[in-house]
Amino acid sequence: MSEQRSPRFRSVLDEYVAYKPGKVARSADGRSYKLSSNESPYGPLPSVRDAIADAGGLVNRYPDNGCTALIEAIAARYGVPEEHVAVGCGLVGVTQMLLESVGEPGAEVVYAWRSFEAYPTLADLAGVTSVRVPLTEETHDLAAMADVINDRTRMIFVCNPNNPTGTIVRRPELEAFFDRVPEDCLIVLDEAYHEYVRDAEVPDGLTLYADRPNLAILRTFSKAYGLAGLRVGFMVAQPRIAEQIRKTYLPFSVSLVAQAAAVASLKAEGELLERVEATVKERERVRDVLLRQGWAVPPTEANFVWLRLGEGTMGFSAACDAAGVSVRPFPGEGARVSIGSPEENDAFLAIAEAYSGRR
Repeated sequence: MSEQRSPRFRSVLDEYVAYKPGKVARSADGRSYKLSSNESPYGPLPSVRDAIADAGGLVNRYPDNGCTALIEAIAARYGVPEEHVAVGCGLVGVTQMLLESVGEPGAEVVYAWRSFEAYPTLADLAGVTSVRVPLTEETHDLAAMADVINDRTRMIFVCNPNNPTGTIVRRPELEAFFDRVPEDCLIVLDEAYHEYVRDAEVPDGLTLYADRPNLAILRTFSKAYGLAGLRVGFMVAQPRIAEQIRKTYLPFSVSLVAQAAAVASLKAEGELLERVEATVKERERVRDVLLRQGWAVPPTEANFVWLRLGEGTMGFSAACDAAGVSVRPFPGEGARVSIGSPEENDAFLAIAEAYSGRR
């Protein structure tokens, strides 16, 4: 008998580690608080639920592949031309579109590390070589990132605020960095958590891109808008960039229901942002309590806090799991803890206080 052969796959998959979503923990008494995925603790507003219900009656039809109404709503809300907008299946989907648009043998992408955990996996799948630049004091070292740019660099990600540390880079450092990046290298400013920023020195990327033909801005409906389960993200950039990115769009990947919910959410933005303000207040409360407990927690402008725990990370995560509170551990580094409802946050803070005495 001839030797049995298996189907052949890309060699990168041999060592590939797929993206792992935030887990759900449950205590012995059945308690479960999920603080591992940076989700909004609030469900959709009534008007958004109505839009979801209405759209649900039409799911026997394909969605608008061009996302026409959604792009019109985004453009109107942010005062940008419609041809500057590209939409995808969540911010992860738009990131994948960006990487596929530059991915070819020899191409490199630069990003800080640790930063958004989907960057390396999506880069590997796109056939792009990752160049990771270590954080300095939990935030981007933009000077070091500029130093590694070479002729092979096609794209640079700057996550601001950074996921998972919550730290930011301010306008002077950001613009100085932009000035050092060659015009043929695409800069992607990932602003997934922009709505939670209260530092006046952090610029709105949408005010910067008009004068920079190599700058793209990413936003999402998953966080502040509370539509994580429906998957809608978008990019704003000069027409040349947006046109190229739209070519990589997976047909019909932003569902009819998702499009309707995102449009309705933009109409209800005032009410939604009241919820964001409540999360910001809880963020400050949680960090203040953690600092009083003796934890080192960097200032955060996102909807989560970061604890640098080193080798103690998995022990801390296990203690949280046992109490029914799930956090996002990064082994050997630290834990990211989403800001939830006051009840959820209190449950986490009680665990942190009890654990602090065991350190």
